[in-house]
Amino acid sequence: MKVLSLNTSLVQDLLLDDGRRVPSGIAKRARSGVVELGSLGLEGDAQADLSVHGGLSKAVYAYPSEHYAFWQTVRAQAGVADWGETLAPGSLGENLTLAGLQEQQVWIGDVLRFPEAELVVSEPRYPCFKFNAVMGFKQAAKLMTQSAWCGFYLAVQTPGRLAAGQGFELIPGPREVGISELFRAKTGGSKSRA
Repeated sequence: MKVLSLNTSLVQDLLLDDGRRVPSGIAKRARSGVVELGSLGLEGDAQADLSVHGGLSKAVYAYPSEHYAFWQTVRAQAGVADWGETLAPGSLGENLTLAGLQEQQVWIGDVLRFPEAELVVSEPRYPCFKFNAVMGFKQAAKLMTQSAWCGFYLAVQTPGRLAAGQGFELIPGPREVGISELFRAKTGGSKSRA
């Protein structure tokens, strides 16, 4: 398991399909080198609406790279991207683009132990209208709900430093509530793609 890309963004205007602009920190871009991790997340990262993203329990958002091919395909099917066009890391709004760890393997309370930091799994990410806007089509949030390919939020247990390419280990927590199960319970999502 490793971090393929470490991504941050400051708050900027996001253009919605109706022409309105709303503040958002969803447009994450890859960072090179080592980035400081504090209790509220990565240095250089910000969130516009702290009621749904950010804060102590949702300081960092992780997303499995294994789902990227699906999003590339459905964007092409929706006519908002060319066939074969790849999504850059961070395109789903995640801080950590991960390899080797997917939602069905993660439980609330599990710890991701990095060489210089520890993060605790806190909850799934629930999609909103901003996800539709950044993906470029209105059905994106619905597809995330149906697939339960939501990624997960992390609280910072031990501040430190992170970098792309770092490996990490998963330390099991109490294993009482899984990310996929909690996401489906709260959204009514199906099990069709999990």
